Amino acid sequence: MSACKRLLYFVKHRSFWTHIRRNVTTWSPVGAAFNAKPARRQDLFEKNVGLFGVPELSCPAGFQAATKAALKNTELLVQNACSCPPGVETVQCFDQLSDGLCKVADLADFIKVAHPDPAFREAAEKTCIDIGTVVEKLNTNVELCKSLKSLLDNPDIVSQLDPDTRRVAELFMFDFEISGIHLDDKLRKEAVALHVNLLDLNNEFLVGSHMPNRIARSSIPEHLHIHFANEGSFIQVGGLHADSPDDLVREIAYRIYLYPNADLMGCLEELLKCRYKLAKLVGYDSYGHRALKGTMAKTPETVMSFLQLLTDKLSDRYNIEPSLYSPYLSLGACMEGLNNLFSQLYGVSLMSEHPSAGEVWSEDVRKLAVVHEKEGLLGYIYCDFFHRSNKPHQDCHFTIRGGRWCRETDQYQLPVVVLMLSLPHPTKSTPTLLTPGMMENLFHEMGHAMHSMLGRTRYQHVTGTRCATDFAEVPSILMEYFATDYRVISQFARHYETGKPLPESMVARLCESKKVCGAADTQLQIFYAALDQIYHSKPQNRSTTEILKEMQQKFYGLPHIPNTAWQLRFSHLIGYGAKYYSYLMSRAVASMVWRQCFVQDPLNRDMGERYRREMLAHGGAKEPMLMVEGMLQRRPTIEDFVDALVSELHPNFETFIMDSES
Repeated sequence: MSACKRLLYFVKHRSFWTHIRRNVTTWSPVGAAFNAKPARRQDLFEKNVGLFGVPELSCPAGFQAATKAALKNTELLVQNACSCPPGVETVQCFDQLSDGLCKVADLADFIKVAHPDPAFREAAEKTCIDIGTVVEKLNTNVELCKSLKSLLDNPDIVSQLDPDTRRVAELFMFDFEISGIHLDDKLRKEAVALHVNLLDLNNEFLVGSHMPNRIARSSIPEHLHIHFANEGSFIQVGGLHADSPDDLVREIAYRIYLYPNADLMGCLEELLKCRYKLAKLVGYDSYGHRALKGTMAKTPETVMSFLQLLTDKLSDRYNIEPSLYSPYLSLGACMEGLNNLFSQLYGVSLMSEHPSAGEVWSEDVRKLAVVHEKEGLLGYIYCDFFHRSNKPHQDCHFTIRGGRWCRETDQYQLPVVVLMLSLPHPTKSTPTLLTPGMMENLFHEMGHAMHSMLGRTRYQHVTGTRCATDFAEVPSILMEYFATDYRVISQFARHYETGKPLPESMVARLCESKKVCGAADTQLQIFYAALDQIYHSKPQNRSTTEILKEMQQKFYGLPHIPNTAWQLRFSHLIGYGAKYYSYLMSRAVASMVWRQCFVQDPLNRDMGERYRREMLAHGGAKEPMLMVEGMLQRRPTIEDFVDALVSELHPNFETFIMDSES
């Protein structure tokens, strides 16, 4: 039996749950991999294969070699794209060009924030800047644009293109247009200079937004020191500690972590000015207008109308005690739950693999192969789940390599992604235990990963999450609905010691609490989204903190705490500038999909296949609203989006609270 057949046979016939006497539970291979401490590598002489299996990246200097090779290949592909006759080959050249740069830049973009070795981080950061600079120059390369324009301006040629090729060609042209290809030489050079300056400002703000603040140990009650990292005579605060049951711990973390930093404040204000200047230079009223072209919302006016309409219809919240649930939500149990869910919906299994020497950047990173019961290996997910110093306290999905059909090898290039969380490490006696919020975040990020895995796009430019931002969050947010559905939770939530399932009453309370808490969570997201829009509108001639105070009062209803600057921790301003509303619009779409397609039977295979076929498979190769329309069999309006969110945020509070107290 071939290795591939053995793999598929194992996937098809293995059992997900194995219970032995006295309710003690043994975990499936995936559950065991995540509930056990990683084994230390024994073979010191094993060959270092380089990060993600890229041989050059066995040392920091390898980034320079990888960059040099990518840029040399870029020159050849630019020549090919400019010289080949207009047609499918033109688009293939563009996509191959994009792929070659993205494979190095995307990997470096992750390593610069996640690698524990500063030498690797610095080398990766230089690669990001070098390749980013070249990309901005390519986006204003007149000859390159002409080769694409000669294709799109010829109706006979366009009529012969398949839909995916035509859309990818139009998206590449869109990149030229928003970069200022229409400007004269002098202004084009100015646009490139602004882009390059933004690369530096973006990186400076992103790094600064994740840096911890510190305070003298003597300033904090001694019995609370254990909640924070020690740094000699100082206490280091690297997050908000929102899950802490101690009010004082949360207050200390809030005031210290959000204390204003003058340098970072200056960076943010310069970044916003630079974005506005660039937008005006290339012909837009504001950066928001530039950023929203090509999304479902289309304009800042539509976004603000959506946010204001939603704000007018919201209510209160009610909390549960997270610590009661954690023993039933070990990381291994949650991974088994995801494995079981994907198997039933898509015929896909997650299989733990042992990474080679040098392949991962930290010993606690787990590698998963994603295997379909008929299609075989779909790609790889690297799980960087555990807290470590200098690692951002933010849950993220990174595309390391996009999927595409390679005409050079006549094979499909398998996608590779990283999921990054910041979970506590397991102890000698206890696996990593998640709060309900952590569990939901895990499901959310895995939704992004499966979007990357289940797409089979022809072009990497539109692979997986490389789609309109306000559609990219739909698959991840839909996973939150699965994470808080009693039929799904009941399949995996069990005590890490006894194997006993989470009691039905607690399952019901957890699911209902999610609905109640959703109103305040949505209201908070509205505030974030409105702040993001105002920051990226026309200059306000006032500080970012003053804008924050006004937006917080208007859209969230809570007063601003003096001597705090939450906006300096709003790292989404970099990747989601003027698009943070995407979470809300995506949640509205996800709500519609859940209610119409999954609420009756969340484990329905036919509906899972339909969801993959209509939404996940296309990445960005199809206009987002058409994908939504294909799934829902109707085209929703902005009012429909608002109604979808509001309808699930008005449970019967009185009945719920009485049930909870009884």
